[in-house]
Amino acid sequence: MKYVIIGAVAGGASTAARLRRLDEKAEIVMFEKGNYISYANCGLPYYIGDVIADRDKLFVQTAAAFTQRFNIDVRTATEVTYIDVKAKKVLAKNLHNEAIYEEHYDKLVLSPGAEPLRPPLPGIHLPGIFTLRNVADTDFIKTYVHEHPFGKAVVVGAGFIGLEITENLHGLGMDVTLIEMSQQILAPVDYPIAAIVQQHIRSKGVDLRLNTAVAGFEQVHQKIRVLLNNDESIDADIVILSIGVKPETKLAAHAGLVLGPAKGIWVNEYLQTSNPDIYAVGDAIEFTNPITGQSMNTYLAGPANKQGRICANNMVFGNHVAYKGAINTAIVKVFDMTVAATGTAAKQLQKAAIPHIVSTNHSGAHASYYPGSRQMTIQIAFSPADGKLLSAQIAGYEGVDKRIDVLSALIQRGGTIEDLVEFEQAYAPPYSSAKDPINMAGFVAENILLKRLQIFYWDALDSLTTNALLIDVRNPYEFDAGHIPGAINIPLDDMRTRMHELPTNQPIYLYCQAGLRGYLAQRILVQNDFHAVKNLSGGYATWLACALEKQYKKTTVTVEV
Repeated sequence: MKYVIIGAVAGGASTAARLRRLDEKAEIVMFEKGNYISYANCGLPYYIGDVIADRDKLFVQTAAAFTQRFNIDVRTATEVTYIDVKAKKVLAKNLHNEAIYEEHYDKLVLSPGAEPLRPPLPGIHLPGIFTLRNVADTDFIKTYVHEHPFGKAVVVGAGFIGLEITENLHGLGMDVTLIEMSQQILAPVDYPIAAIVQQHIRSKGVDLRLNTAVAGFEQVHQKIRVLLNNDESIDADIVILSIGVKPETKLAAHAGLVLGPAKGIWVNEYLQTSNPDIYAVGDAIEFTNPITGQSMNTYLAGPANKQGRICANNMVFGNHVAYKGAINTAIVKVFDMTVAATGTAAKQLQKAAIPHIVSTNHSGAHASYYPGSRQMTIQIAFSPADGKLLSAQIAGYEGVDKRIDVLSALIQRGGTIEDLVEFEQAYAPPYSSAKDPINMAGFVAENILLKRLQIFYWDALDSLTTNALLIDVRNPYEFDAGHIPGAINIPLDDMRTRMHELPTNQPIYLYCQAGLRGYLAQRILVQNDFHAVKNLSGGYATWLACALEKQYKKTTVTVEV
């Protein structure tokens, strides 16, 4: 049996290694257009920023070592230009000597990856404008940055890579402007989580510009002038484009393979394309989202490696291992903070018309009495029918990684709010609390499901009815330091003695700093014949982050102090 693999790195290399482990006698040929077959793609920004000092640490496997260990014919700097599906052969071009030749296969694997987006803007090919996708890009950027120490950088696109390169360029002493066309950073998360992180980015001195698009580039002396859609411009020494990627599907399309609605290579549950002798893995494929049922792509190394293993199993033993899809669990360091997400964001659930409830809570990463505890914000979305978890997002400092992994595992396995409530974590004061943030998220959501807690959201305040009463149940000094406009202050501990001041026939909206005291006040009122009582999900902390971001460009912010 002869296997030919087009593309290495995560998907292709993992497929090749698994094929060899399963079949020692097979002939395996792996083509890679670049010079490196397996490298730490996610570590590239940190090498540019000198956080990773040794370039060799980026390489998981060299071609020579891979060949020796797995007895695989690895051909780097070789581009496959054509697939003849009838003759079962590919046309390959050696990029060093331009030699073109054919290679036959019994079964073929496509792992061409994704290509960075470079919109046809005026001047986009000027020197000093880069994308960051591979080692070659990294070497060019690192050299250019060191030629312009403490210069001006513009990063276009505030996704995961954009945020990482922003932090690393800033760490080198560069003046960084981060430009994002949408209203928030990090498209996979919802606005309240993004708003918290945006405040942190601004606190570091980064010029973050949202709702801003690039219109083109010009060369001005030794600078690159970045032209914006608001008639402003920024002169920079270097520009990094991080505006997204798209599946690399040209080979597949020319071979007549079916592409799906997400514009990736269509594969069935066994990672088999529309041609039974061709399989595909990695960034170029699309599959069914296990939550929404819609077709999707994912550009993450974890799913690509798992796909490679499954693909090899099915090629050797026949189609018997199904790929269950990915829920896009991801995490990113943003200066001192960590942001993570898993599942389908509430905004995407809304677009897909999937009923859901969103709940937000703030908890300490570990016991408050142990030094260094800092708040993390957890937002979850779940089904109102059965409490099934649909997504989770976290913004915080320490401990974000282990919480998102728990939530990811539960979502993958169809877990519910009950599972969050019952989750048993390892507890010691330096690591957690007796009621872990995971449990707290479950407790709040359970109260919502059982209708013990009625909530409203930060963006509903503008649409409250004229007869609604907004009550801040925090202590007077907290209220005086800042509160939502129009609120009156009745501290929680005074609620029982002052509730006679409140009308029973008007809607009452409560809030505190994080949500707990508002809930306690609500329980007092509801059990004393106040029926239209709601509590602000996430409390004043969530509202303030969102309000500040929404009104960032205004000279004044409507926070009464």
